[in-house]
Amino acid sequence: MMNALLSSSLAQRGPIHTVGVVGMGYVGIPAAVLFAASEAFTQVYGFQRASPSSGYKIEMLNRGESPLKGEEPALPELLHEVVTKKKFICTPDFSKIADCDAVTLSIQTPFADPKDLIPDFSALFEGLRQVGRYISPGALVVLESTITPGTTTGIARQILEEESGMRAGQDFALAHAPERVMVGRLIRNIQEHDRIVGGIDEASTTRAVELYSPVLTSGRTIPMTASAAEVTKTAENTFRDLQIAAVNELALYCEAMGINVYDVREGIASLKGDGITRAILWPGAGVGGHCLTKDTYHLERGARVMGKELDYPKGKDSLFVLARNINDFMPQHMFTLTRQGLERIGKTVKGSRIALLGWAFISNSDDARNTPAEPFWKSAMEAGAMVPVHDPWVVSFPGGPVERDLTTVVSGADAVVIFAGHDRYSTLQPDEIKALCGQDHPVIVDGRNVIDPDPFITRGFVYKGIGRGDKNNHPLYGTEEKLRDPDTKYRFF
Repeated sequence: MMNALLSSSLAQRGPIHTVGVVGMGYVGIPAAVLFAASEAFTQVYGFQRASPSSGYKIEMLNRGESPLKGEEPALPELLHEVVTKKKFICTPDFSKIADCDAVTLSIQTPFADPKDLIPDFSALFEGLRQVGRYISPGALVVLESTITPGTTTGIARQILEEESGMRAGQDFALAHAPERVMVGRLIRNIQEHDRIVGGIDEASTTRAVELYSPVLTSGRTIPMTASAAEVTKTAENTFRDLQIAAVNELALYCEAMGINVYDVREGIASLKGDGITRAILWPGAGVGGHCLTKDTYHLERGARVMGKELDYPKGKDSLFVLARNINDFMPQHMFTLTRQGLERIGKTVKGSRIALLGWAFISNSDDARNTPAEPFWKSAMEAGAMVPVHDPWVVSFPGGPVERDLTTVVSGADAVVIFAGHDRYSTLQPDEIKALCGQDHPVIVDGRNVIDPDPFITRGFVYKGIGRGDKNNHPLYGTEEKLRDPDTKYRFF
């Protein structure tokens, strides 16, 4: 009966013409721009609070300027186009939600403390309240935020119904269609990735498919229930985190055994054939970003939210949580490699100058959410090191402004530590870096395998790299000065 009532309400409203997007961030901005660029829709509103921290986005977006830094192909051009055509307007006036046929919410859902499995839904709940206050009959509400399974049909539905005085599935449609984007390819990902669409009922799912179909190019819509969509999103990121943890632990094994993990990786990946899957990823200095660092905990929490009993060994971490712990450990391993490198030249972390290259969690971007560089920086600072930070994209970090001049950061450094795979770092020249460091044997620690170790080693650097057991204990090249070397092996120019 409810489905029939909703279908009637949606039919009375007619096709989706006006779309609202709540949350102008890495997901909301490209989504709003693509809705506005589609001929299927006549007007798109981007809703952004005029807060001290993010209110600046409103004027920028309305000038056709993207507040997202880093390389985002097609986004600047599309944004300028839709603003010029007046098809996209960013506003702090949430009352305009009343004019929208469909409203999406793209708001972050972090965990303040993953140990207690309680997410911080405060921003999402406030967004839902704003939507609930203003939506009109026959509207579609879609949660794009990654959420704990059970949220759409549970607390999200409850808030919307309380604020609107209407019934989801009867007076308005409700669905979950999780974002599946990666920084640096936002526009392409929205267009080309298949879109998971899960409504609380068949009519809601159908209406959500109507919303997303016009912005897809090679991607297709995959309809399912709202709860299945929630599990799909949290599980796909959990599996990716698991794959990264597997290769990170393999890298630790290879380091211990004096083996190059990249040789092993290539060998494993080479096995192909019917029924064989070897989706082996790349090791690195740690996992960052908003999604992979938390989605495991959303998935873990889902059974609890739904009141289900999980049959699993008592007192044991799940495989997924163990993987999360391994990836969280990698910045500490980077600290260990740095300490070991300094010890080879008779120095300690205390009093050393450590140039940290790359504050963003992903290459060629300004996205520094949950960056693995931060725990390394904190550990080094607590140990008494001086740790200047360079990044070509990121503006600031907890220690203050990020330095954009590489020369300033590297000058006088005892160790250079690479945390992000920015293109800028793949072109580092050993002679230039050594001259800037002003050391006979500076340390270089590569957390992303972006430099060729040999030219640095032969020019006197102490090299350390994730998974590079074949190089990490290399003979020390240098001048005729007698240096303490754990292997007591010296090779001189």
